[in-house]
Amino acid sequence: MNPTLALLVAFFAVVVAWLIFDRTFPRQAASAGLKLERWRSCLNSKTATIPGATMPYLEGGCGEPLVLVHGFGGDKDNFTRIARFLTPHCHLIIPDLPGFGDATRDLQANYQIADQTKSLCEFLNVLGLKRVHLGGNSMGGFIVCQFAAEQPERVASLWLLDAAGTEPAYQSDLLKHYLTTGELPMLLRSAGDFKKLMQTTTHKPPFLPYSLRHTLARRSVTDFDLHSEIMRHITASPLLETQFEVIDTPALIVWGNEDQVLHPAGAAALQLLLPQSERRMMPGIGHLPMLEAPRRTARDYIHYRNGLTAENNQKRNG
Repeated sequence: MNPTLALLVAFFAVVVAWLIFDRTFPRQAASAGLKLERWRSCLNSKTATIPGATMPYLEGGCGEPLVLVHGFGGDKDNFTRIARFLTPHCHLIIPDLPGFGDATRDLQANYQIADQTKSLCEFLNVLGLKRVHLGGNSMGGFIVCQFAAEQPERVASLWLLDAAGTEPAYQSDLLKHYLTTGELPMLLRSAGDFKKLMQTTTHKPPFLPYSLRHTLARRSVTDFDLHSEIMRHITASPLLETQFEVIDTPALIVWGNEDQVLHPAGAAALQLLLPQSERRMMPGIGHLPMLEAPRRTARDYIHYRNGLTAENNQKRNG
């Protein structure tokens, strides 16, 4: 057989075998796929224990520490794809927050933003991280802003990706509907709702294999009661502008113009609260820039961080 043809046949056989495995053993296939994604991004899996909870996390890369915090219903792997573009420049640390991912779940615990901010603080303390760069998406953006306002000496900069926490951000039709009815696409009653979840949170849903879609959907359905309670805690949390006049931390504010979850007007509201900030709107992107456009989102962040470093060096040199 022609060597080229033999190679094509072998490749086709591997693809078919993987597709069968992906459909027949979705939990195992999803686990294998995530491990491959983490390996490609140079991330290792670790676990930290804080009072009352365990917080698994991903870690990898070199440079100054950058701690990334996922949003509501998400987990640490929301940042795995973008991580491959960041690990050459940053020491990444990406935890699962209590109540999400592989972290401890406790229906009796408190999950307001102040409580999650405390968990983040305890996580950093356990890892011995005194000063870090923080990034967060959606709820995670609210948490890291809250942390920076309360402990500014520990935060070198903020990276806010469609961040919650301001009144204008909550003016989306989706959140207005939730506050009226209690219905939210991120709260899945059945696995069949996962497609609507992806269509709501992303403008152009990224490719996810069947096994991962199946596994995430089943986990979300299992978490329905807990996450319904957590969402009530989040919406009861005081907004940033009601607590702080100014948050003086340097920040890059990023927002997808097509965000259906949080209104893009939240970007301007954050910029008023963060006078040392830059704002970047992303055309054709929804609520999850790190998943929808990982290379572009990472490039913009590295450019921002390089400029911040140059500015700090200039100040030190007089």
